[in-house]
This record gives sequence, structure tokens and C-alpha cells, in this order.
Amino acid sequence: MAKTPAKTTRATQTLERAGARYSLHAYDYDPEAPRIGLQAAEALGVDPGRVLKTLMAAVDGRTICLLVASDKEVAMKRVAAAFSGKAAAMLKPADAERLTGYHVGGISPLGQKRPFPTAIDAGSLTEPSAEIHVNGGGRGLQIRLAEGDLVALLSALVVPLT
Repeated sequence: MAKTPAKTTRATQTLERAGARYSLHAYDYDPEAPRIGLQAAEALGVDPGRVLKTLMAAVDGRTICLLVASDKEVAMKRVAAAFSGKAAAMLKPADAERLTGYHVGGISPLGQKRPFPTAIDAGSLTEPSAEIHVNGGGRGLQIRLAEGDLVALLSALVVPLT
């Protein structure tokens, strides 16, 4: 069962400043899990399609943030096209940590050191009022909020990425 911790992160501070409605959900993070998003979904008893993983990538050398359902894989050609680029590649974990200020396994799309252009996979969203989970800025911490609020807070593109 999900616990509701009294936890403050840069992600929750971003939500508080925006006046967004959200809830926090803690789970036992498994650093050995092969796919962190799937482990989070299972631990919280949530459909993996409702837990978005945060991926940091680069398109033509420009850093971007991607959100996709934890049970899906991104297509790098679609990522490049979404940002009008020629080539896309995932960032190395150390670079993602340095640029976002979060640790791998705890990278939130919210409250990063600086905002990066962000795209959310269109196939991962259902309707603006539906709730979705994203990382809360720490390992073992998820934020549940409305899809529409997430898109608006991130000024995100909603495009096919898988």
C-alpha cells in the first residue's frame, strides 16, 4: 500500500508554487530493479502505463526531457523529429544527474536545476483530467497529478515518442 510521506523536494516545491493539486506516494525503491518505472508501478499497485518515466536525452547536442509510460521504449527517430532535429541520443547517467540536480532513479521532470524542452509521449496520456504518476524528485517517491496539469506545468509537447 502506498504511504504518503511528509517530503519536500524541488519537484513538490514547484507544484506548491504553481498551486497544483497532487499527492505523494512512497514505495520501497529497489536499486537492483532492471526497469525502475516498472518497479515503481508494481510497488504502488498502479498500471505501468500510468507511471511515466523521466528520460534525459539530447537532440543535435541540445538537452531535452522525455516522459513516457514505464512499460514503453522511446523511438529515437521520433524524439529527433519532435524537436526538429536530425539525431537523438540518451544522456549518460552522470550527465543527467549533473544537469537536473537529481539522482538517477529519482529524476523528476519538475524542479530540475533549469527547465529543458520537454515532450510527453501522446500514447501515454488519456485525457487531461486523468491522473498520472511521475517521479517526485527522490528514489522511492512518486507524485500523482492530473495529466493536463503536468503538460501545462512543463509547457510540454505532446507527440508520439514510442
